[in-house]
Amino acid sequence: MRSNRRSGLGGTGLIVAGLAATLVALIFPVWSYTDRSGTGVDVLNAQTVSTRFGPLSALDRDFLTKVRQAGLWELPAGQQAQLRGTTEAVRIAGRHLIEGHTFLDERVRDVASRLGFVLPDQPSDQQREWLSTMDAAQGEDFDREFANLLRMAHGKVFSVVAQVRASTRNSLVRALADDANTTVLDHIQVLEATGYVDFDALANGMAAASTPPLTNSPAPPGPTSAPVSAVPVTPSPVTTYPLPPPATSPPPEAGEVVELTGPSEEP
Repeated sequence: MRSNRRSGLGGTGLIVAGLAATLVALIFPVWSYTDRSGTGVDVLNAQTVSTRFGPLSALDRDFLTKVRQAGLWELPAGQQAQLRGTTEAVRIAGRHLIEGHTFLDERVRDVASRLGFVLPDQPSDQQREWLSTMDAAQGEDFDREFANLLRMAHGKVFSVVAQVRASTRNSLVRALADDANTTVLDHIQVLEATGYVDFDALANGMAAASTPPLTNSPAPPGPTSAPVSAVPVTPSPVTTYPLPPPATSPPPEAGEVVELTGPSEEP
């Protein structure tokens, strides 16, 4: 009898212990997630510094860096297109790049100065490689390299600008994102209007590897009282320009006069 009672008690104890373990397993993930450090909000707060224009996050700072570096390689790319482009559409796209990034470079240097943020004075290694690729190309090959490299780069930054515009709490960064959004979209359109953009390659590239995440900024040192001024980009003087032909038009031949008209209506 005693052994039977012990067996019954033992079985009950195992059942109670199992129920307790199940309850702990259900509760622990909720507790560990809500109380753990390193969540998105924690990271945001840890990498954000205060300014009189609003909080400046790591994403904001990375955006300022990317706007600056875009001008450091896209402006000389635009100058190459003006000098070496074999069609008027390519040369027009080059003028858009020069004018747009001259404007954005002035804007980002002003914003960085007011926020006490130090900007780079050199393009990234990858951007220098893109410039070297265009340097080595000739004739129509140059036109294609120019249109596709620049269109690919603008497509990647387009989503970054939208993310910053949607999330920033800094008024200066917000206004700069508005300007960058308008400029990037204009550049996408004029690059596509050259007729050289390989949309299949763009789509396959996006499918094979999603847009690379932004490089994590180092721990914020905080704004400086007197940051080192970034050297302004110095493009050649440019005049105003018309829009290029619609993207559905084939690339014009060298020396061909381009009639700039609006998109034709479908029958």
